[in-house]
Amino acid sequence: MGRSPLDSSPELEIKVQPRQSDPHPVGGPHPRRHHHHPHPPPPPRSYQPYIFEKWIPWLVPTIIVVNILFFVGAMYINNCPSHSNTCIGTSTLGRFAFQSTRENPLLGPSAKTLQSIGALEVREVVEEHEVWRLASCMWLHAGVFHVIANMLSLLFVGIRLEQEFGFVRIGLLYVISGIGGSLLSSLFVRTTISVGASGALFGLLGAMLSELLVNWTIYENKLEALLTLLLIIFINIAVGILPHVDNFAHLGGFITGFLIGFVLLIRPQFGWVNKRHFPPGHISTSSKSKYKIYQYVLLLLSLLLLILGFIIGFIFLLRGVDGNDHCSWCHYLSCVPTPFWACEARCASSQYGNQLNLTCMHNHKSGFYILDNGNATSQIQNLCVELCG
Repeated sequence: MGRSPLDSSPELEIKVQPRQSDPHPVGGPHPRRHHHHPHPPPPPRSYQPYIFEKWIPWLVPTIIVVNILFFVGAMYINNCPSHSNTCIGTSTLGRFAFQSTRENPLLGPSAKTLQSIGALEVREVVEEHEVWRLASCMWLHAGVFHVIANMLSLLFVGIRLEQEFGFVRIGLLYVISGIGGSLLSSLFVRTTISVGASGALFGLLGAMLSELLVNWTIYENKLEALLTLLLIIFINIAVGILPHVDNFAHLGGFITGFLIGFVLLIRPQFGWVNKRHFPPGHISTSSKSKYKIYQYVLLLLSLLLLILGFIIGFIFLLRGVDGNDHCSWCHYLSCVPTPFWACEARCASSQYGNQLNLTCMHNHKSGFYILDNGNATSQIQNLCVELCG
């Protein structure tokens, strides 16, 4: 039901290489130009190369507060005591009491409540054209543990990025990555609902990697930072092979954020930046362009792949394409069965009215069923579990 939280990771410290100022300021040893300036202005006394400004982060803290408020609102709407006698904390929390751990082990609302307020459900998107669920699901969480873990991760990763690149770019990165994660998830996770900000969080991680690569020449401890970042990414994606974790949302968010990073987080060369911040009277012999050639290539290639990916993904989704039908092994990207756990049942399905045909992806058994009126997603998941069991 929920997407796994991003593990809290240490903040990466990336040092910027120092750049020397122009070696030939006005008044310096420039014999060919000396006769043009009989009374040159004195050189700047305390000029230093320009350092990228820091932004005051306010968007990431706002996103954290909004996510918490949405979770509180979901618990208010859920009102567990009104429809269940097995709620947790009824005497203390009242209508904010949690569903039983058997129904929701993360301490949160019911799946029905999450579905009604915007959780990602493929059938609603395809049949009812509720495409907005691709974005709304990233603001909902399955339980207390889910929202706390995700918001702590956002605090560690997001604050640093907003300080470096500002709220506009990080806001776009967060939202588009979340939608990208939802899009890939909806192509492969067909029988359960999905909520959580993990796709957006993995997008921030992906963007940190591409930002390091596209701005490679300006960093000093780049190899150390790259190895540390790759280790953090590997650990978090590896967690996604556990059961009940939507790793497709993680992978989709990561890929989206990785591509966006080449577009939004590109930094200009120091020579170009310094030239624009020279004090009056300072003459520079540098004629550097704003970006290096490889930066332009990565920017254009990433933008093209990003646009094509979203167009193709939306076409497949709205046509009801099931990615599992075209990739028999892709379900292992989300869960790998071991002697210590069994993966969540996954089935390929086709439906005509209330008639349903299911095929288990694990044992390849098939079954034909007649659906009752009610929550079709819940019925299909229960039938899939029974078929695969």
